Amino acid sequence: MTRSEKDKMLAGDLYHAGAAEIQDALLETSVWLRRFHAATGEAPEVLRGILAERLCSVGDDAVIRPPFHCDYGFNIELGAGSFVNFNCVFLDVVRITIGAGTQIGPAVQVYTADHPRDPLQRRAGLEFGRPVVIGAHVWIGGGAIILPGVTIGDDAIIGAGSVVTRSVPAGATVVGNPARIRG
Repeated sequence: MTRSEKDKMLAGDLYHAGAAEIQDALLETSVWLRRFHAATGEAPEVLRGILAERLCSVGDDAVIRPPFHCDYGFNIELGAGSFVNFNCVFLDVVRITIGAGTQIGPAVQVYTADHPRDPLQRRAGLEFGRPVVIGAHVWIGGGAIILPGVTIGDDAIIGAGSVVTRSVPAGATVVGNPARIRG
């Protein structure tokens, strides 16, 4: 049985991003995001209701402040009481998991989308994804960038503007580009 390009994408395998079903999903998300952004100023429960229409899961009292940008939405899990500030970008070709009570500053970017190192595969339009897991009660400062495949342990702190290229242990504070454990 041949797998669809979307199935390959969701599995983290090489896939063609230009496939019709993937482009359709991007368009659906774009329409949904316009509705979400149009609800700016509405009560938190209204915004949470719109988020629940598209996101994989939305925990109690989870908040995303618009504007917010993502590829698909259906690969994003928000833990209870998590907070995502203005102007964040989540490239969610595979799962992004955000733990309970995690605080994400403005303009943070979380990437799961990755590209082959082989130039022939890139020229062929192939890409793949690696999941990002952000634990509970993490604090990510504004403008930080989280790269594909990174896991951030519970209670960690990511300094503003840091570029996180590798996993961060629970309770650690990392800063810089590339982010390194402080102390």
